[in-house]
Amino acid sequence: MKTIGTVSIIAALIFSFQPSEGDEIKPGVFRTPDARFDDLPGFDFEANYQYIDGYRIHYLDEGPVNGPVVLLLHGEPSWSYLYRKMIPVFVDAGYRTVVPDLLGFGKSDKPANRATYSYQGQVDIINQLVSELDLNDMSAFFQDWGGLVGLRVVAENPERFLRVAIGNTGFPVGPGEDGIIIGTQFASPNSDARLEPGSGFLQWLRYSQEVPVLDASFVVQWGTVSTLAPEVLAAYAAPFPDSRYMAGARVMPTLVQSQIATNRAAWAVLQNWQKPFLTTFSDSDPITNGGDQRFQQAIAGASGQNHTTIQSAGHFLQEDKGEELASYLVSWFLE
Repeated sequence: MKTIGTVSIIAALIFSFQPSEGDEIKPGVFRTPDARFDDLPGFDFEANYQYIDGYRIHYLDEGPVNGPVVLLLHGEPSWSYLYRKMIPVFVDAGYRTVVPDLLGFGKSDKPANRATYSYQGQVDIINQLVSELDLNDMSAFFQDWGGLVGLRVVAENPERFLRVAIGNTGFPVGPGEDGIIIGTQFASPNSDARLEPGSGFLQWLRYSQEVPVLDASFVVQWGTVSTLAPEVLAAYAAPFPDSRYMAGARVMPTLVQSQIATNRAAWAVLQNWQKPFLTTFSDSDPITNGGDQRFQQAIAGASGQNHTTIQSAGHFLQEDKGEELASYLVSWFLE
């Protein structure tokens, strides 16, 4: 298991960003210059934008406009680039593939004030985007924070979704009657699913708050099994010219358990979800290891599904095994 610690902090400093002029579009809100996204390997997709709550939100919208819809949500500190290997598989299968960037990530606007970001705010933005694009009869795949946000969107708009798949994510709802944190992102087969010191998540939480420079490319490399090419690492760093752009990436780990009461209500909906629900966790993720079992046991629609474990893949399984994962999902969509 990879460990985030002193060596990682030194490595992050080596990869630190140089100060930039910045693109402050209004006081306290930064927008990454388009030139930073030029010629990214494997990312020849058209940018689309929607203005929501005063912020420009970026999303990809690939494939036939009248095709069945697939919604893909990323976590942090990644962005829609994480899905570049999966998008062509869905498009080739005839799916309209919609991939937003969360506020503070990718090509979406980046408020510099940490207090601007909230779990609820991210949910509200994706809810509004889904509504404004009038997306219906959706299949979905969520990973990392994409699950924490996306599962709330599903619970609040169940009529818009046909099926849901998740990988390396969770849904923290606090202690249940048995004292166990149910639906948690941080379960492991040998614990009671509490946030214990030394867990993969707590390592990440401490690192994200304490490291002098949070380098997205370093974090993505830590969370993958394969060794990423320098140009791919540069693509993950592209949204963040300097620290002023990274408030979202910094604060999101601290917000994981900020919506316990609201999440409990949503969890009740998810437990009774009768439509197909699939887990596709990976075999080498220290953060969510074992969490798939809780979803399989708790959600009605998970019963009888062809759940799988993606082999030789880390936390960012889309990077390690994107084509394989997308092909598996397409086959499941057609069952």
